[in-house]
Amino acid sequence: MKIRFLLLLPLMLSVIPTAPSVAAGDRFALVIGNAKYPDADTPLKEPLNDARDVADELKRDGFTVDIGENLTGDGMRRAFDKLYGKVKPGSVALVFFSGFGIQSARQSYMIPVDAQIWTESDVRRDGFSLETVLGEINTRGAGVKIALIDASRRNPFERRFRSYSAGLAPVIAPNGTLVMYSAALASVISDTGGDHSLFVQELLKEIRVPDLMAEETLNRTKMGVTRASRNEQVPWLSSSLAEDFSFIPGAHTSRPTATNVTPPATTPAPAPQPPAPPAVVANNPPPAPPPAPPAPPPLPKPPEVSVAPSPAPAPAPAPSPTPRPQIEAALPPPPPPVKPADTGTSPSAPVDTAALADDPTIKSLTAKIASNPDDVNALYRRGQVYASKGAYNLAIKDFDDTLRINPKDVEALNNRCWTRTVIGDLQGALKDCNEALRLRPNFVDALDSRGLVNLKSGAVKNAIADFDAALKINPRLTSSLYGRGIAKQRNGSASEGALDIANAKAMDPNIVQEFASYGVR
Repeated sequence: MKIRFLLLLPLMLSVIPTAPSVAAGDRFALVIGNAKYPDADTPLKEPLNDARDVADELKRDGFTVDIGENLTGDGMRRAFDKLYGKVKPGSVALVFFSGFGIQSARQSYMIPVDAQIWTESDVRRDGFSLETVLGEINTRGAGVKIALIDASRRNPFERRFRSYSAGLAPVIAPNGTLVMYSAALASVISDTGGDHSLFVQELLKEIRVPDLMAEETLNRTKMGVTRASRNEQVPWLSSSLAEDFSFIPGAHTSRPTATNVTPPATTPAPAPQPPAPPAVVANNPPPAPPPAPPAPPPLPKPPEVSVAPSPAPAPAPAPSPTPRPQIEAALPPPPPPVKPADTGTSPSAPVDTAALADDPTIKSLTAKIASNPDDVNALYRRGQVYASKGAYNLAIKDFDDTLRINPKDVEALNNRCWTRTVIGDLQGALKDCNEALRLRPNFVDALDSRGLVNLKSGAVKNAIADFDAALKINPRLTSSLYGRGIAKQRNGSASEGALDIANAKAMDPNIVQEFASYGVR
């Protein structure tokens, strides 16, 4: 079933502008660290520390810096508009973003903390396209445009799409642009849970080296990350700079120090030191490590489905751990095996192994797994790709290996539950969904998936209970709305079921075809 995230908490906006330094000239930077996503299991630890260190360093390098932490969509829009307003012909404009990023329609999007992303079209509605940002800076006349994007983390959003998409996409940027991602294209890395990301550690180390042009600085950063990660993380770099630019202006041995930097700038230290937290605008408490958000999100289910534009998002109500009678019950005696003709997806149909072998994403992931059989991210991602291409048995094997390494990976459990449901292994699917919900109560995606398991098994009351629980968390969860409608009709409530089905079809006209592919009509 479609993977959804939980509620959206009111999140704090803190954009902390700093006055231009004495030697700032025409160097402008916007630094964003987004860590408190309600859909993640816990707040990310790295983005805020990284953003503060990068902002502090850029100030010492003569940039006028605005820093934003845990920015909502409105906050990011205001921050970008402010940057656009500062840019002058011939100036330098730099954007640093640390948080979650997604590629959609071959563009990379930076995601605000309050994004309501359930379908791929929501990415384009709520996210901020890096190409659009660079294009706008270019139209303002910036001579040098730099984007440093640390957003290749495994995240709860893109795993919700049937159409597989992971990591970031290449950027078609205007001339005079330098773009660097913290990891390779279409690649994701796990957040280490440490205080700083490897990418930013290496970046700050190289920025402090005198006599380097920006391209060389970033190339050295790339080599440092690759070496330190033993080739597991290889940053991506693209340059179309038409003029020389160095992060360190002027003298080789010293840099202009901003008069307003807190704490006061001193001789550059050999290793990055976390600056004091910046002052926060009124009504926005400092971004201390936030409390863990409510039970969160995850994953996509594979088969590719084109999604109709979603209606305007309504604030999702806070999930209350309401009791779910029946839904923990075991399945009734299993029905006769599902015939391939009834599945819609023909899970028993032969898979084009040659086409799979030639798929560039599968090739890349397979090479990673060959060099490290316990690369849990590569195994998980390859399982998603296989499932999206109908290679369900191969997908299940990769999810098996993912769970062998980490038995508590609730997203892998949910994906395996869904894939097993598609091929008719309903007992195995139920076991996976129950375990995912034991580990993460109110996991909306697993509730949605288990609703499908119960629906296909004929346990319609259990299905209704699961879909009800999922819809309490996300009333816009079309798959649960449609599934509940089918279950209600089968339970004798024809008019109520028809209303759910009509509402679901109005939200997503493809939902009927999607359920038919699961063998549910």
